[in-house]
Amino acid sequence: MKFSLSPWRSLMEAIEHVVWNATILTMDDEDTVAEAMAIGGGRIVAVGSNEEILQLAGEGNARRDLRGLTVMPGLIDTHNHHNLAGEADLYRLNFPPTASIEEIVQSTSEWAKQLGPGEWVLGETWGSGRYGELSTSEALQKLDAATGNIPVLLTDDSHHNKWANSEAMRRGGIFALESDPPGGHVVRDIEGRPTGLLIETAGALVEQARLKETGVPKVDHVSASSERAIQMLHEFGVTAFQDAATTREIMAGLKTLDSQGRLKAWVVSSMLVNDFIFGTEFLGEPLLSSGEQHRTVHHRPDFAKIFLDGVPPSRTGAFLEPYIPDDVHGHNHCGGTTMPIEELETWLRRCAELGIGAKIHCTGDASVRAVLDVVEKLRRDDITDMKVHIAHGSYTHPNDVARYGQLDVVAEISPALWYPGVIVEALRSVLPEPRASRIHPNRDLLDTGATLAGGSDWPVSEDPNPWPAIYGLVTRRNPTGEFQGTLWPEQAITLNEALRVYTTGPAEAMGLDDTIGRLAPGYSADFLVLEKNPFTTDLEEIKDFTALETWFSGDQVYAKK
Repeated sequence: MKFSLSPWRSLMEAIEHVVWNATILTMDDEDTVAEAMAIGGGRIVAVGSNEEILQLAGEGNARRDLRGLTVMPGLIDTHNHHNLAGEADLYRLNFPPTASIEEIVQSTSEWAKQLGPGEWVLGETWGSGRYGELSTSEALQKLDAATGNIPVLLTDDSHHNKWANSEAMRRGGIFALESDPPGGHVVRDIEGRPTGLLIETAGALVEQARLKETGVPKVDHVSASSERAIQMLHEFGVTAFQDAATTREIMAGLKTLDSQGRLKAWVVSSMLVNDFIFGTEFLGEPLLSSGEQHRTVHHRPDFAKIFLDGVPPSRTGAFLEPYIPDDVHGHNHCGGTTMPIEELETWLRRCAELGIGAKIHCTGDASVRAVLDVVEKLRRDDITDMKVHIAHGSYTHPNDVARYGQLDVVAEISPALWYPGVIVEALRSVLPEPRASRIHPNRDLLDTGATLAGGSDWPVSEDPNPWPAIYGLVTRRNPTGEFQGTLWPEQAITLNEALRVYTTGPAEAMGLDDTIGRLAPGYSADFLVLEKNPFTTDLEEIKDFTALETWFSGDQVYAKK
């Protein structure tokens, strides 16, 4: 068995405990499987056989006999909105995207009854497949009747669009609009009255009005939301993540947590350049320039976030070919980008000047191509070290697939978009086949040299559990069985490749590949304990895997009860 030892003598001398008698999937370049590892100072000191590690550790250290259980590196989520998810769990109404209008209205009514004066009903998530049902005055009347003068703002499963009652629209100035705001759309009935369905920036207007009334959340509220989200991530074995739309308040909350020893994850922030959905006002250059003051040991403000298009179900994703025709958009609607390509290039060059990367939201193949075209110019200008993520990249034209690897652009991919499900059904309602189902060409991306990094997009996804996503990557089947069939099965990848999409791939994408993503000497002692080895288990069982324990920086942060 290969025996590897940290060159840090100080760590060798500070071994605190040993994990042994385990199946340790190191996820190193050789796919080494070890039996034991020594930990000290929050780092891995040595990895090897039981005999080697126990002899190295001596008699004065704690020893943990795992009795054959499997250990692997802590999982990494390259794209989530952790603070939103934590806040939703602590402070907001929640219902599943499969909820009917009647169920949504009933839940909203009950939630409203327990609110104090001046509070809003904030809730999530309604299914994007319900656009048609919510686009009626009858649906709005039901919501108004259940809530009266209490403002209500409910988010869809993409978190790009809102459903508001009349009181919330009044406060957000929606009734006073004579035309749609730039980058958004107010859905109206046949008489021209708003129905409450607010697309992109139209919903952001109401969010801004709410924030002016209630104020920006205080740091204790924000830090509590982050801490709760991280606790939830630990339940799934996730020990590092990249927040995909970070505000000044979120960064301040993370800095507070780390200063108090409460930040139990590696966090990379993506600072907002533009915003069409959250109502954020402090963004762009002022936010990017302030990132460094929030840097801590475990928090890295190392990326900017750019929304380059919207989402296909609301026909705001930017495509090379038209959507299915409808009465509102006609026969030649392809969506569009949120900014001219020249402006995108300016922002990416600014990121290079600041020494940070860029995570760029793209759902249509036109926006993907625009990013690749700009990055190609940057690489020609010798800007070669800057990390660029195409986030989601749901649709990529076949001619552009190989460019990811050629240009060293990360394909940051999201579950529920590589197997049949609610979101895929919504996509098929607006895009023609076979184009609608040609989503996430993961096999082709890997074969042409791209780095794949998995991101949950939680709370757009119901939870951040990587295991159903890993199952879906390998099978292209829905892990719940609720939706039958496969989605473009030719793009399935192997189990080893899928595990790397949540370990070594994200670590490289986030610039932390010298610290996390594998179990090797000198790396952070972040790992999870599993009952079974995924490589020797029936594939159908993997979707139901769960962490028995999660460890971060040498400390146990979760144990299954």
